[in-house]
Amino acid sequence: MKLLESSVYLGPNIYALFPVIRFTLDLGEVEQWPTVKLGKGFTDALVAALPGLAEHGCSYGEPGGFIRRMTEDEGTWLGHVLEHCAIEIQNVSGARVTFGKTRGAGPVGVYHVVYQYEEAEVGVEAGNLALALLRSLLPQELRGKDLPADWEWDKERDAFIRFTQRRALGPSTASLVRAAEARDIPWLRLNDQSLIQLGHGRYQRRIQATITSETRHIAVEIASDKEETNRILSDLGLPVPKQTLVYSEEEAHKAAVKIGYPVVVKPYNANHGRGVAIDLRDGESVRGAWREAREHSRAVLVESMIIGYDHRMLVVNGRLIAVAKRMPGHVVGDGQNTIEALVAIANQDPRRGIGHEKVLTRLELDAQADREMAAKGFTKASVPAQGEVVMLRRTGNLSTGGTATDVTDIVHPDNAEMAVRAVRAIGLDVGGVDFLTHDISRSYKEAGGAICEVNAAPGFRMHVAPSEGTPRDVAGPVMDMLFPPGTPVRIPIASITGTNGKTTTSRMVAHIFRMNGHYVGLTTTDGVYIDGQLTVKGDMTGPTAARMVLRDPSVDVAILETARGGILRRGLGYRKCSVGAVINISSDHLGLKGVETLEQLAEVKRVVAEIATDAVVLNADDELCLRMADHTKAKQVCYVTRNLQHPIVREHIRAGGRAVVLEPGMNGDMIVIYDRNEHLPLLWTHLVPSTLEGHAQHNVQNAMFAVGIAYCMRVRLEDIRTGLRTFATTFHEAPGRMNVHDGHPFKVIMDYGHNPAAISAMCDLTDHLKVRGRRIVVLAAPGDRRDADIADIGRAAAGHFDHYVCRRDDGLRGRKSDEVPRMLRAALMESGVPAEAIEMVPDEAKAVDHALHMARPGDLLLLFADALQRTWNEVLAFRPDVEHTPLDERIDPAPVRVEDLSNVPLLDDGRLLIRDARGVRLAARDPEIAD
Repeated sequence: MKLLESSVYLGPNIYALFPVIRFTLDLGEVEQWPTVKLGKGFTDALVAALPGLAEHGCSYGEPGGFIRRMTEDEGTWLGHVLEHCAIEIQNVSGARVTFGKTRGAGPVGVYHVVYQYEEAEVGVEAGNLALALLRSLLPQELRGKDLPADWEWDKERDAFIRFTQRRALGPSTASLVRAAEARDIPWLRLNDQSLIQLGHGRYQRRIQATITSETRHIAVEIASDKEETNRILSDLGLPVPKQTLVYSEEEAHKAAVKIGYPVVVKPYNANHGRGVAIDLRDGESVRGAWREAREHSRAVLVESMIIGYDHRMLVVNGRLIAVAKRMPGHVVGDGQNTIEALVAIANQDPRRGIGHEKVLTRLELDAQADREMAAKGFTKASVPAQGEVVMLRRTGNLSTGGTATDVTDIVHPDNAEMAVRAVRAIGLDVGGVDFLTHDISRSYKEAGGAICEVNAAPGFRMHVAPSEGTPRDVAGPVMDMLFPPGTPVRIPIASITGTNGKTTTSRMVAHIFRMNGHYVGLTTTDGVYIDGQLTVKGDMTGPTAARMVLRDPSVDVAILETARGGILRRGLGYRKCSVGAVINISSDHLGLKGVETLEQLAEVKRVVAEIATDAVVLNADDELCLRMADHTKAKQVCYVTRNLQHPIVREHIRAGGRAVVLEPGMNGDMIVIYDRNEHLPLLWTHLVPSTLEGHAQHNVQNAMFAVGIAYCMRVRLEDIRTGLRTFATTFHEAPGRMNVHDGHPFKVIMDYGHNPAAISAMCDLTDHLKVRGRRIVVLAAPGDRRDADIADIGRAAAGHFDHYVCRRDDGLRGRKSDEVPRMLRAALMESGVPAEAIEMVPDEAKAVDHALHMARPGDLLLLFADALQRTWNEVLAFRPDVEHTPLDERIDPAPVRVEDLSNVPLLDDGRLLIRDARGVRLAARDPEIAD
């Protein structure tokens, strides 16, 4: 078995609408060994390693279904087994994942193994470990050479769990994330630790473990200062132990004598019980405890020992939410087993695991346990009497093997009020009060007790998964504090995809929102724009760019151009969008990343429609787009059509549905909105600058989509009109999208078109423009397109121009230097373009320069460009030779004789068209110049 490729999808993708990992696996000769052939011993060994597999339902939908698949009929193949193992291995480490699917990837024995994950690195490592486990269980001759001879499952499993603990979210953060998901609050992990963003854009809040963006820094500083905390609480009359801050062993001893034994020694500013020593009754033990505490803090606290059980009281937003009684890690003697054996027995409890893997943490016989046992005259070989409790730790932290019992329901009201007052006094929004008392159900005013600490960032594990008692939802109140009911958590998101037009449409929609006063985040093939300013340059149409926008705390609207490549490589960077739009599906990028047909390409782009919540905007004139209406769960479907007689759209409108329609009228074509049986004329297409007076039909369609998207995002009609009437396809506004330059004696149009549909759209535009001279085109195709696609580009341009300059892109993408230009020339000639009308200039910059020098007054030059900035700079920097300048603009015009003015053609603006002896076209203002 050989792993060919692994892909991590961050969000919705072609396999699922949530994060998954895909392993592309070549079974090789193991393809001939389904599980039935491998035998019962293989299945039994696998289930022994991963007992949870017995609960997998698989296609049977009931526990044991997967084992049935492995053992009945012909069995199943190891790609499918790998899927289930990768899922179960993650669950062993504490994750909660269930989804998987395995499908053939084309060649025999090659499979796409897809499975869900919670944390990407953990998920990938789980897949690798699953692969190693399967190899270890195969017959020797099938294992291959990749598995070390000393490989052991138990060791590798435990190492994986420790690896998971280092990378996975801790139990407190994980509980908060799950509470956010339950409330449909989006979240992003901002680092490798516990920094989490909740919500998007301007509505975001942040947490780090249980510190929130509402937690005051000064409150955390006070809580970290145990002496200051003690003083503040004491000043309010709250019960606290006597306390002294010391810096030396001698000072510690003197403080203990002054306070009175027994005492507690603990670091000044440590946490999680590190370096804490309790119930110290003599100077020697105090000095030893000071040295241990000094390892964790420069200063050390000595305080009076309060006798009682350790209780953690959790306060959130001024309310007591949960209380747990904590017990340090310990064993109870049975009169027969040694302490070492009792620890081993305790660790067999399925609730105990490594770190935060499970409800309880494994007990450890380490140096600290040795000290605790020695204090009572025990060693690990001692046999405690029946019922005798042997403490292995001094503090009740769960992370060191302690246990927690929920006692929330029996807390006395006075104690609850005390905890709330203490947390408020420190100024925390989320705080944990460590309170020692014999009986939490009795008031501290009667039963005594004292507050040892007030903790910022208190752990939630003991409350959400207590060893005994009722689990408490402590994360929910935190979410309700950060996002009170009715508070927005998502900014409006428009996800725009399609083969052509998505960049221009995205820019149009962003412009409409900016004109309406919004702070817009925009992703395009040119870069990421925040409030109109380019912040990151490059093709930024994937999940990383989307998350840049959604993480920006100033952005209140996100307009996200969403390309095929990003969906195929890593999925989307967000789970939902307000409005999804699919402009069209046409041939481009076919043959790449497993997408061979238009139908497959449509499935990729359909993901945008599938995650839309409010509305999906679809091209009704494109059958593949039209079909996507059956796959969306959006509240509203808005069709866009230029066909006034479209039967489906007509029925949709009659049923009260929403559509954007192009309607012909006396003054041209009108963009009209239909919604809930209302007819809403918006504006004439010739009033939209980007349509070049309505001639650029592809931009008419883009404008219609911009209308549909903005309208579905609740933008007022007047604001949509204003936005479209002020949007122009200048290079600054929309680089590479039909940029027009009229600063030369000839017109230049530059476009990024790089597929047959885009080439056809631009050719249609040039056919509708009035051109006095020749039509010239610089034509190209990306090198990674199929031969047939490159030929289609040539055929699409054939017949529309007087002269063709064929070039290639700077990036050859696997082609020879002149291969693409030759293919284009061949396609043009096959379509009837004469050879003398075609030139090959492979280098892009040279081809552009050649075409600029070729152009004459009145010509139209269409540049299909790849290096957009460089090409536009060439256009702006070009200076025509004197022979290019119109005759009436020359300083010293050469005399030109025309014998018969009756044969001189008249131009549209009333000028005469005259050629000099060299054939150069010259425009004269009036007939007298001919003399």
